[in-house]
Amino acid sequence: MTLRSLGYAYVNFQQQADAERALDTMNFNIIKGRPVRIMWSQRDPSLRKSGVGNIFIKNLDKSIDSKALYDTFSAFGNILSSKVMCDENGSKGYGFVHFETREAAERAIERLNGMLLNDRKVFIGHFKSRKEREAEMGARAKKFTNVYVKNFGEDMDDDKLKEIFSKFGQTLSTRVMTDESGKSKGFGFVNFERHEDAQRAVDEINGKELNGKQLYVTRAQKKGERQTELKRKFEQMKQDGMTHYQGDNLYVKNLDDGLDDARLRKEFSPFGTITSAKVMMEGGRSKGFGFVCFSSPEEAATAMTEMNGRVVGTKPLYVALAQRKEERQAHLSNKYMKRMASVSAVRNPVLNPYQPAPPSGYNMEAIPQAQNWPAYCASSQLAQLLPSPCWAMQCV
Repeated sequence: MTLRSLGYAYVNFQQQADAERALDTMNFNIIKGRPVRIMWSQRDPSLRKSGVGNIFIKNLDKSIDSKALYDTFSAFGNILSSKVMCDENGSKGYGFVHFETREAAERAIERLNGMLLNDRKVFIGHFKSRKEREAEMGARAKKFTNVYVKNFGEDMDDDKLKEIFSKFGQTLSTRVMTDESGKSKGFGFVNFERHEDAQRAVDEINGKELNGKQLYVTRAQKKGERQTELKRKFEQMKQDGMTHYQGDNLYVKNLDDGLDDARLRKEFSPFGTITSAKVMMEGGRSKGFGFVCFSSPEEAATAMTEMNGRVVGTKPLYVALAQRKEERQAHLSNKYMKRMASVSAVRNPVLNPYQPAPPSGYNMEAIPQAQNWPAYCASSQLAQLLPSPCWAMQCV
């Protein structure tokens, strides 16, 4: 029991008229620098949790706060709660209004969806839970027709891309994304008429080589869908104990020799606010890798997905979450010991059924190498377990 405030409270009036007056006059008043939200106490938690009467509003003007949202929608029925989502920069451009009844929510959607609020057209619809949204995305994923293709050369154009993919079926459009000079950015889209043709193209071309480059082909996703998936993966990483990753810092390698800090920042700037961008140098020459640090993990995750494999200059980039050197070594030590434990369990499950995890600060170089380790690990995998070069950061 800490006796700290949980941030909410109840006030019980003797007269309903007094409660109504308090709700009308004090809702969203500032108390100690924070706007308070006042609503009727709802004793039935099932109504709040059911989502019935809850609507979602997006494309809100920055000037619309929670009070303005409440005032706008209160004409359609009793509101249990209303909130504009904000961050340190103010409104994020969307919010929620939870009506007491579905009928009130329906009226608000019918009257205001597509209308102008402060000269901006707003979208209003029924709120959908995460499970409902994921189910809808899963259903769309099973019937996709638009394909995303990346990691091809600068000489690729719309006609060449169409020629490669048209053998799988009728294409409605093909588009290679280009920069200001008209050069290919190394990725593009192919839209098929039929889902079956799109699926076959993904199955047969993904991973194939074209002019010495391995193509990456998959279902194209909308921006919001990609961000949702990235957020889900990021949350899963945290749940899996991967908290040692620097979630806002990216490791970038396979850089062109002529690429400097300014160019690195420019290439990654479309994905968010960059706090630092650095190409690692030695003797005045690029070492072929660097780091880009964003203001938030979400921005970094988006940049990682969009830029990994993209051709910048003449080379496809490798982009991953960055780790500090000591964290990387500890992570590799832990992986090594787990593999050794599994090998020991296979060899002698009775005499050596368990091997403890390495202690804190365990040094990889002190670990003896098993004589017949190659029987259990390819040489390429073994190389990954060796100590990394002594720079401050290294990739995942």
